[in-house]
Amino acid sequence: MATPDVYLAVKGSEGALHSTNVAPSAVSTEVERLWKLSRANDKAGEIRTFYGVDGKTVVAVSTGKDSATKKGGETEENKLKEVTRKTAAIATHALKAAHSKHFQIDPLHSAHAAAVGATLASFDGFQSNHHKSTTAAKAKLDPVTIDLLGTNSAATLESDKGVDGRIALDWETGKIYGRAQNLARELMELPANICTPTYFCDRAAKEFEGIANVASVEAHDLAWAEEKKMGSFISVSRGSDEPLRFLEIHYNGGKAGEKPLALVGKGITFDSGGISLKPGAAMKEMRADMGGAAVTLSAAWAIAKLQIPINYVFVAALTENMPSGKATKPGDIVTAANGVTIEVDNTDAEGRLVLADALYYVSSTYKPHTVIDAATLTGAMMIALGNQFTGVFTNSESLWEELNESSAAERERLWRMPLDEGYMSQIGGTGADLCNTGGRLGGACTAAVFLKRFVDGLIVDGSDNEDQENLIRWCHVDLAGTMDSAKSDGAYSLGGMTGRPVRALIEFARRSATA
Repeated sequence: MATPDVYLAVKGSEGALHSTNVAPSAVSTEVERLWKLSRANDKAGEIRTFYGVDGKTVVAVSTGKDSATKKGGETEENKLKEVTRKTAAIATHALKAAHSKHFQIDPLHSAHAAAVGATLASFDGFQSNHHKSTTAAKAKLDPVTIDLLGTNSAATLESDKGVDGRIALDWETGKIYGRAQNLARELMELPANICTPTYFCDRAAKEFEGIANVASVEAHDLAWAEEKKMGSFISVSRGSDEPLRFLEIHYNGGKAGEKPLALVGKGITFDSGGISLKPGAAMKEMRADMGGAAVTLSAAWAIAKLQIPINYVFVAALTENMPSGKATKPGDIVTAANGVTIEVDNTDAEGRLVLADALYYVSSTYKPHTVIDAATLTGAMMIALGNQFTGVFTNSESLWEELNESSAAERERLWRMPLDEGYMSQIGGTGADLCNTGGRLGGACTAAVFLKRFVDGLIVDGSDNEDQENLIRWCHVDLAGTMDSAKSDGAYSLGGMTGRPVRALIEFARRSATA
């Protein structure tokens, strides 16, 4: 490997440089002197770039004076991880601005978190040739090489260690977590004339190619969906000239015969609203209405890449939602795969229609122990939580606790929402079994209660007691509010499509895999 031309030194909370393998007698001593001369205020995120230090360019970043202090209910370890992610990301931006193509990042408190921050900050967004299989395209997707600076064993927090049979977290795992989120970002950013249902499946096959224990990657077509009686999913696709696809991936990294985890994604590759047409302003953002499929696919990729010892099945119902003479009309009644009839009151409430058949298929066919679906489902979720928290609806206390802890470790914050049968009254009183909308009040909640009807073998009323051990834990993740960000925070959270909460799902899978 070529010698890196750039190094990172990190200004620590004690006022000294925290720098694992920069030679104390040369680089770090000189940077310490230059930092003082620069009259830095030691505020978190403050940057100085020094050129020609022992022939190197060094970026020094202050972590502030209270980086280990608990704030906002975060544990000390999670706080230190966030400081590390942000510091590494800020440094990466500065090093890229210095036109560096190969550099090293100090692990600071956590090598895993440093790799996550640096990898996320290296994402360049959509480039015109991302969809081409060329060397130039690869160069734009991965424009810089980032390595770990040193082998500081102290940069491993307790939660990073491989306890209870879990794989340990380190620099390499951090790169995979970050790359997974970048994959979701890229898929969500791609315009709908490129990222069609067919492209999404082809890209998935390419990304999973050669990964051990991936048993199959299948893209089912309309004939298959008709055979499975997926009338709800098919109804959404009728207005589009793009053929629907139902993507299915199996990974067998756990014990033979062990029940799988099921990941389910909403894959509307463009959502015009159908006959219930959306306003034209900002409609282009609906290229990312397949965000649920992008997030769950990317998490599935990382789980397989890391060889986490679990079994899973991933499915995504992929189609466009378009208006045409063939499109489903408001007032039409369709029949889902489980026989439930649905009145389509509003064709712009299409996400729950495709998820209904996907949820029933995966839960009834494979009997997973846990089902997690993700979707950019409702505008109501955006109003309720804004872009700070992703909403979660679940029937299981234990599943919520596990997801919440996993999301806190990666700081992809979740908020539990009510999954109450009282909301059924808003979607029940029609000529069909269900209506696909329930009015403005509690819109995210009525959508979640709608989806609950399509999970086969569901644990009842949030109970996890022994007599229900063979039933399914389920949660619905509505990421409409956290789908995109208006601007960058200057660190690893960039403007544009976010890819959240990919890392939380990967961490959930890592923590669920015990010996």
